[in-house]
Formats: sequence, C-alpha cells, structure tokens
Amino acid sequence: MTATDRSIELVNTAAQAAADRLAHDIIAYDVSDVLSITDAFLLASAPSDRQVKSIVDEIEERLNKQLGAKPVRREGDRDARWILLDYVDIVVHVQHSEERVFYALERLWKDCPELPLPEDAMKTRGKAEEHARLAGKEAEGELS
Repeated sequence: MTATDRSIELVNTAAQAAADRLAHDIIAYDVSDVLSITDAFLLASAPSDRQVKSIVDEIEERLNKQLGAKPVRREGDRDARWILLDYVDIVVHVQHSEERVFYALERLWKDCPELPLPEDAMKTRGKAEEHARLAGKEAEGELS
C-alpha cells in the first residue's frame, strides 16, 4: 500500500506552509505500509517555541482554506515544544529543534519511503544545523 493522492496533497500543502514560515529540516515519510492509522508523517522543526506555534498555525490555516481539512486532534499547544496535528490521512509533527534532535523520529521511520516535497521545503534541509552553528558562534562572541 502507498500513501493516497489525498495524503500526498495534504503533505505537500503542509510542507509548503511550513517552509513559508521558515521551518527547518522538513521531511515526509510514507508510513502506510507499517501503520494502519495514517498514510504519512510530516516532520518539521524550528529554533523557538514561538516559531513552532507559528508554523503549526500556518499549516492548519492553509490546509483548512485550500483543502477543507481540519485536524481531528491537536496536541502540545501548551508548551509549544512539540505540536502534533492529526489529520487522519497524515500526521504533522512540528518540534522545537532540541526535541527534534532528542527524539530523532527520522531514526524510527528511516526504513519508510521518503515522500517528495515542494522545492521550498527541500531547501530547508540542514537549516537546523546551520542555525545551531550560528547560535554557537554568537554565544562565543558574547562570552569573549
């Protein structure tokens, strides 16, 4: 079994929304062969709680306006460190960069096929590392 056309449409729209809000390391996996509850996972991250929330809000708004999709469940709003949007066909995980490294969801799903994403979303790969490196240099400069 593979992800449905509807799931792929949801993933692509959500990925573009995340990229437009400057999410890092956007990636999607077709999990339909290993999970019966959903077709795809979309993962994205951001360096601050505020940006995590902004990305999630944009994804939710865009999927609703463009595709008439509303999440059946939204979890993690309180701390905004890891917010999950469950659309049944897809599940979106937007994590703070620190949680992304700690939980390493990619490691769990690495055997699942990666779904193609819009070019803007693909360009976000490696941005978390770049951001961490720059933040480290700034911290060193402040300490000197």
